[in-house]
Amino acid sequence: MAVRINSFRDIASRYDVVLCDVWGVLHNGIEAFKDACDALTEARAKGVTVVLITNSPRPHPGVVVQIRGLGVPDSAYDRIVTSGDVTRALISAGPKKIYFIGAERDLPLLEGLGVELVSSEDAQMVVCAGFFDDEGETAEDYRVTLSGLVKRKIPFICANPDLVVERGHRLIPCAGAIAKVYEDLGGETRISGKPYIPIYRASLSEAKAVRGGIDLTRVIAVGDGMPTDVKGAQDFGLDLLYISAGIHAREYMIETKTDEAKLTAFLKSEGATPKWWMPRLA
Repeated sequence: MAVRINSFRDIASRYDVVLCDVWGVLHNGIEAFKDACDALTEARAKGVTVVLITNSPRPHPGVVVQIRGLGVPDSAYDRIVTSGDVTRALISAGPKKIYFIGAERDLPLLEGLGVELVSSEDAQMVVCAGFFDDEGETAEDYRVTLSGLVKRKIPFICANPDLVVERGHRLIPCAGAIAKVYEDLGGETRISGKPYIPIYRASLSEAKAVRGGIDLTRVIAVGDGMPTDVKGAQDFGLDLLYISAGIHAREYMIETKTDEAKLTAFLKSEGATPKWWMPRLA
């Protein structure tokens, strides 16, 4: 059974490094969660190294600007590693004629890689950073285009494995939802963000650069997403603090109250074994 904690202070002394999710833990896409930012700032003041680990398709400099604008202070973290950072290596190693799926704001993912943007018909590879319009589209809107790409056996790189994220009080679809359709159609996908090992190795490398050697038993991951944060931490063998009021809250919460029996049943059904849980990082 995961242990309910009321404050990160309750467990901070057990850990040297925190690998903390961003969207859903530090902000909801509209504004920062002040208590979460304060918790990480306080932990850092006591010697804990905080690496933000996010499935954002943007390289980390763009995420720094984004989260500052939402109110996340620089004092809350030491480094940021994004899915975009590790995905750039996949793109660089592949064909150069790219069919890009995503918003214009995600194009920095491709900067400096020498790729050419082409139509789906001329593509040698697909790079998906998200939806063209995540407010008005669903993954099914892409099925016809994806079917044509699958028939030609075009590889598909997904820069953000998340299926959904919070935006205010709504759930917004992410690139992972399109990648799932591609896989369902029989297509080949290449993914390096959470829950996959490369982003955890990159994050721990950043932590080592800050503090030197690391004992993995003194590293904790913090997150709210079952297929990404939870699975990734468990696969890498890390302790996990599960943030229950995130994207899965409707499974066991009524308004702001958690039904602990439902939460326990949900975690069991997902094969999730977090060491700790709390509604919001604080």
